[in-house]
Amino acid sequence: MDPKLPIAPAQPAAEERLASEILERVRELAALRLGKEPPFVPGETPVRYAGRVYDSAEMVNLVDSALEFWLTAGRYAKKLETELAAWYGLRSASLVNSGSSANLLAFSALTSPEWKERRIRPGDEVITVAAGFPTTVAPILQYGAVPVFVDVSLPTYNVDVKRLEDARSPRTKAVFLAHTLGNPFDLEAVSAFCQRHGLWLVEDNCDANGSLYQGRKTGTFGDLCTLSFYPPHHMTTGEGGAVLAKDARMAAVVDSIRDWGRDCWCPSGKDNTCGKRFSWRLGELPSGYDHKYTYSHLGYNLKLTDLQAAVGLAQLAKLEGFGRARRENWAFFREALAGLEEFFVLPEATPGSDPSWFGFLLTPREGAPFTREEVVRELEDRKVQTRMLFAGNLVRQPALTALAADARERGASAPYRVSGPLDATDTIMTRSFWFGVYPGLAPAAREYVAEVLTRFVRSR
Repeated sequence: MDPKLPIAPAQPAAEERLASEILERVRELAALRLGKEPPFVPGETPVRYAGRVYDSAEMVNLVDSALEFWLTAGRYAKKLETELAAWYGLRSASLVNSGSSANLLAFSALTSPEWKERRIRPGDEVITVAAGFPTTVAPILQYGAVPVFVDVSLPTYNVDVKRLEDARSPRTKAVFLAHTLGNPFDLEAVSAFCQRHGLWLVEDNCDANGSLYQGRKTGTFGDLCTLSFYPPHHMTTGEGGAVLAKDARMAAVVDSIRDWGRDCWCPSGKDNTCGKRFSWRLGELPSGYDHKYTYSHLGYNLKLTDLQAAVGLAQLAKLEGFGRARRENWAFFREALAGLEEFFVLPEATPGSDPSWFGFLLTPREGAPFTREEVVRELEDRKVQTRMLFAGNLVRQPALTALAADARERGASAPYRVSGPLDATDTIMTRSFWFGVYPGLAPAAREYVAEVLTRFVRSR
């Protein structure tokens, strides 16, 4: 157990001894389970696009939390929030149950009455890209705001910043963008655009935990940052995520909406930290109505459990090392596949950035002697997992085409707006794919992937 953790409830000597014995046996089990990696067999051993990487520290923390049996957010969650905020150099980190919930919470925070005329209201617009993951956009639509889709540019696969001014309207209130596969978007240009027009900036940092732009961590430029701790991501709690905020007012709004929308800030299991629990007068409630049941927002329950936070605390200690491994694996592929540039658009880091890469993205060039389907089938047949760049083009997904069709039937406009052509987005939808660079990728496995790709191209 980490001696720096908040103090656990005192245990009788017999219980403490038993708990110590259990944790020691967990360390032994971890050594047996994780001590020997089976040899990589080309064509037989699956090369996964991602996966959890852990050791005895995660297992011990998890069992220690289980023995305490504090099932909601507790001391491990508090410690992880404190250390995660410190790692980013930000005011606060609020743990949630998924990266999708993190995006929902971040967007919802911008609709708070706290921000008066700056708050996002139904009908207001949020600039984003169509080449991304749906839960960056879903909260905007679900609230009744309007996502405005702009195109991206290859080979960074991030927002084409030249399109931002044309996308803005008098109703634009925010920009909500993800760093594609760990590659930072042009934060200098996007930040300047937001500052020039008084817009909120939300960084979806779910695929870029540990990436750098001009020497500074992504997630620290915007008003809010979102993270995902799903197993494929840079660190994992199984399910889980976080929202990071720069200032105390924003942090208070985020925590309120995460915790049912309540006005009270007492942690679970504690009462009356304000000293006037029965003395508040808010809204049209009677004077003295219990502050624990007073709600300043329409919120949710999106909290992480302490069991998950226990795993995350051990993972956070490894995050720098995970990032080094991702960078090394990506650099290997960039060099090993350089000879295939005639046939593929090879990915490039955004100028001024140092990505902690989530995957290695390839786009067969127009006129290449093979299709994406053919090269993906070859890789999958050889036990190499591949993935598309998420939704491809969101406006062509059935969820959004159905919304547009429903609007047409009612004589209304689509609940989203497209600013300019989405040519690069359509290219990604029809031709792009990626494979993994995660820290568990063995050198023999990555060499095998490069060999399969090179052999396939030469055969054509």
